[in-house]
Amino acid sequence: MDLSDARWRKSIRSNGGGGACVEVADNLSGVVVVRDSKDPGGPVLAFDPDAWRAFVVGTPRRP
Repeated sequence: MDLSDARWRKSIRSNGGGGACVEVADNLSGVVVVRDSKDPGGPVLAFDPDAWRAFVVGTPRRP
């Protein structure tokens, strides 16, 4: 998968202390990709946009 055009942003649901940070790129056609910000060259998870939307909607917000 070519991720050279991915625009990564830190998830608003990541740990504010910098320890558990997830980055998301949702600007690619037909796919949303997620990676560990501490390992930007490591593996990514790829989701269908509808599946990603369902995951985000179903994830509770932190207090």
